[in-house]
Amino acid sequence: MTRFSSVQDGWGSYPLVQLLDHASGRQLKVALHGATLLSLTGSDGFELADAYRDADELQRRPSSRFAAMAPFANRIADARYDWDGVEQDMAPGLAGADRVARHGFLRSTDYELVETAADDQSAWLLLRSQVIRPGVFAGYPHAVDIEIRFTLDPAGLTVDAGMRNVGETSAPCFFGWHPYFRVGGTPVDSWLLQVPAETLIKVDADNIPLPGEQALVPVASRPELDFRQAHAVGPVHIDQGYTGLQADADGRIRSRLRDPASGRELVVWQEAGIMLVFTADTVARDVRRSVALEPMESLANAFNRADCAGTVRLESGADRHFVFGVELP
Repeated sequence: MTRFSSVQDGWGSYPLVQLLDHASGRQLKVALHGATLLSLTGSDGFELADAYRDADELQRRPSSRFAAMAPFANRIADARYDWDGVEQDMAPGLAGADRVARHGFLRSTDYELVETAADDQSAWLLLRSQVIRPGVFAGYPHAVDIEIRFTLDPAGLTVDAGMRNVGETSAPCFFGWHPYFRVGGTPVDSWLLQVPAETLIKVDADNIPLPGEQALVPVASRPELDFRQAHAVGPVHIDQGYTGLQADADGRIRSRLRDPASGRELVVWQEAGIMLVFTADTVARDVRRSVALEPMESLANAFNRADCAGTVRLESGADRHFVFGVELP
């Protein structure tokens, strides 16, 4: 028997894949619906993922738990953007609060399982979506394939999100992940958080980053949001984007969440992009019982920002990968 294994299973009517590390006891489960992670446990068996609890929640998607966000993450202002001189409307015929474009298109779609396998070094699964095509999603006349590879190895979980432009013109696209993590059974106030960021992303009342340089504020100007040195979350309500992320010597940017009572620590790493932290103050259930540590390739409303154009532009025939992961206890 190899150290790692891969098992195909079901959750109600939803197919899923389980990856297991038999040496450490770590495991994860991913549903093909939305490429949604459903479970992630460390070596002590503690459930680290505050994920959907049943198939009904997965179908309704409250709070976007573990959403794979593509071809954009977070919000687009007024559901409109201009791309190469052409204005696109993602909510045609709607007005006011109904004009919403959030978290991409794929949360409610089914991915294809391309492969899953395991050996003595790792277990992995590869999911593919080919549903983003002209005419399918309002305001997005582009053709982009998404592939997401989940790999479990002795260090933890690696997620490699690949985007390929299979259309004839350049397309705006970027990836983000919306996980909620638990490191203990208490509210988040006592947990220790560390985010190696020099800059806060300042937003308006609709959580849209301010224009240009106005969006960038030194983290030192808001001590309650400065987690360059690990300290308790405390009572503060956090829904905050961080940029100016500082990498360790190996090139990984690490955000840490630790429960001092148990000593359990989880690390979310990424190679680039921004980090968004949310203390789950407005979720549908279990308020402040988990922390969302969201690696994102670019800012919210990036389609409308000149300073993000180089990050989100994907030329015809080109591909790009956003790689991140979780170091597990």
